Amino acid sequence: MRNKLMMGTIALTLSAGLAACGGNEMDDNMNEDMEENMDEQMEDMEENMDEQMDGMDHSGMDMSGSGEVPEGLEEAENPAFEAGDTAIITEAHMEGMEGAEATIVGAYDTVAYSISYDPANGGERVEDHKWIIHEEITEASEEPYTEGDEVQVEAEHMEGMNGATATIDSAEETTVYMIDFTLESGEEVTNHKWVTEEELSAE
Repeated sequence: MRNKLMMGTIALTLSAGLAACGGNEMDDNMNEDMEENMDEQMEDMEENMDEQMDGMDHSGMDMSGSGEVPEGLEEAENPAFEAGDTAIITEAHMEGMEGAEATIVGAYDTVAYSISYDPANGGERVEDHKWIIHEEITEASEEPYTEGDEVQVEAEHMEGMNGATATIDSAEETTVYMIDFTLESGEEVTNHKWVTEEELSAE
């Protein structure tokens, strides 16, 4: 009788041990599954962020320009900054631009547009590019365009821009400036098009 009781106790102990082991294995499997799911979610988030940043990437921007202006663009009558003046850039269209001292090359009264477009060369979509002006739109209408209008661009501020069909994101009647400035990296930029009057500040 005593032997039977001992055997029963040992059997129960072994069963409990096996159950515990099985539970640990289940916990390990659950932990592994959770880690895999978290890794997948992190990868998805990183991909989404990369896609969003691609749309804002201005690395293809032609920093310097020829100094030529579109036909029909009129010089500003009473600009806040005259040619030869210096001003501080308060908003950056590219890394290292904000805070730089700009020398005014020219000031012009026009309508400035921020646009989104798929580059004509098939690159990644560009979102909210600032700025193109009314005179850089193919067969531009006499009246300014408004948000949501589609236009064809005749400017090459960035690779693949010229000839692209763009959607107007915003429009503002303002004075735009062509400027020279030096980036934080030391790179000199000449005849850059465009910054608006609101993006410049007196020193």
